[in-house]
Amino acid sequence: IRFVPENWSKTYFEWMNNIQDWCISRQLWWGHRIPAWYDAQGNIYVGRDEAEARAKHKLPADLPLNQDEDVLDTWFSSALWPFSTLGWPEQTPELKLYYPTSVLVTGFDIIFFWVARMIMMGLKFMDDVPFREVYIHGLVRDPHGNKMSKSKGNVLDPLDIVDGIELEALVAKRTSGLMQPKLAAKIEKLTRADFPDGIPAHGTDALRFYFAALASTGRDIRFDTQRLSGYRNFCNKLWNAARYVLMTVDGQDTGTDPQAEVELGVAERWIISRLQQVEAEITGHVQTYRFDLYAQAIHEFVWHHYCDWYLELSKPILQAEVSPALQRGTRRTLVRVLETVLRLLHPIMPFLTEDIWQRVAAPAGKRGDTVMLQPFPQSRADQVDAAAEAEIGWLQNFLLGIRQIRGEMDISPGKPIPILLRNAGATDRQRVATMRPWIDFLGRAESIAYLDGDEAPEAATAILGGMQILVPMAGLIDKDAELARLGKQISKLEKDVAAGAGRLGNDSFVAKAPAAVVAKARAQLAAQQSTLRELQVQMKRIDQM
Repeated sequence: IRFVPENWSKTYFEWMNNIQDWCISRQLWWGHRIPAWYDAQGNIYVGRDEAEARAKHKLPADLPLNQDEDVLDTWFSSALWPFSTLGWPEQTPELKLYYPTSVLVTGFDIIFFWVARMIMMGLKFMDDVPFREVYIHGLVRDPHGNKMSKSKGNVLDPLDIVDGIELEALVAKRTSGLMQPKLAAKIEKLTRADFPDGIPAHGTDALRFYFAALASTGRDIRFDTQRLSGYRNFCNKLWNAARYVLMTVDGQDTGTDPQAEVELGVAERWIISRLQQVEAEITGHVQTYRFDLYAQAIHEFVWHHYCDWYLELSKPILQAEVSPALQRGTRRTLVRVLETVLRLLHPIMPFLTEDIWQRVAAPAGKRGDTVMLQPFPQSRADQVDAAAEAEIGWLQNFLLGIRQIRGEMDISPGKPIPILLRNAGATDRQRVATMRPWIDFLGRAESIAYLDGDEAPEAATAILGGMQILVPMAGLIDKDAELARLGKQISKLEKDVAAGAGRLGNDSFVAKAPAAVVAKARAQLAAQQSTLRELQVQMKRIDQM
């Protein structure tokens, strides 16, 4: 048996090498009732059932016996789980097929109570270990890092996170049935502080993705509603992407006919290449139980590569006068990559992916009743395209340079802008010509011209390799109005920075305030100082124009 992470095997052997006696009983109403009977004098008779106990001890049939009211310790019943659920002690087909199983997934806090006892029972009754690998995950703790328990009143019901719950209902739920009723007021105060607006609905898939994203090598998870909300937004992002794709391909040819001519442009070859790489990454992460890296890889691909870039790159092609084969290739790529993404995501987000897959399967050329029974995607090395990745990488940096200038100069994203290029080499010029439809559509380029010599117009500049991207400011901004606007922002930020620095310079505040509050204040001050520096640089640049 292999533990993942391996260091938990030390905990297992520490228990086993120093094993102690353990109380066999629990005062519960469920479980295996202890097979012991008592007569009026307190004598104990043990057997598989009362009849066997009487026969074993030659007791008369009219002797009154009472069975012990306790049940065997909970972990005794749980230890039988790997084989008792498969029909044992009968030699069922299920028992033969599924015992031993492959992987046990559990928390580190019950390695001895459950894992060790399943191994004991498996070796005793089945003459084999119950599983080959034990994947140990962390515990979900409350927002303050404390272990959740009913006595502390800090337990979160997953259904309340999925469906949402109002504050008063949450308070009532956490303060009822307490083992220590005197803690009710404290628990209520803590609940109101942690969840002032209750808990909004997040859905099952967002919660599942949240736990996968934080499942790093057995570490505990401190519950964070803000990060959870981010994964709810991820679900929305995927849903909206699917709506766009389905609307785009509705009633259109998506290349399902193998005889139809299909042309893949550079954007299609790029996203397919990126998909092969994320498939390979995810396969490796699953094999090593790094579900956090699995979630991170698919999140990065869906959000940034597929949604933020490829969906946008597809629009000029589908709206332009280009060959039917190229448009067919674009539609086919849109829907096939989405369908593959759904299969990659399904183990973590089963409900949303199933819903979308039912709509996407047909235009993607897939058959079947459910995504659950589709094969998991496998990377193909022959579809990795380094040339396409270099081309689209150049385009992304070009467009990001333009966006940077727009952001710094407060130019509206929809306002067409003239673009000047200095020191553009042959490769740059060739790429500008090739990528011009995307530069015009996504960069809102009014015109593109090349500068020769040392011309120095008043322009904002971004760098791409050895080439300079310049946007002349004449006619794009009102210099005086922009300086006035920046001056107001800088003045306000200077006051905020001074106030934050003064607060953190107060020894009493730093010593007495909770560590989390002090850390938040420092982070806020650092962010304000960074923004202030950026605005001051921007103001200086505009002032010099």
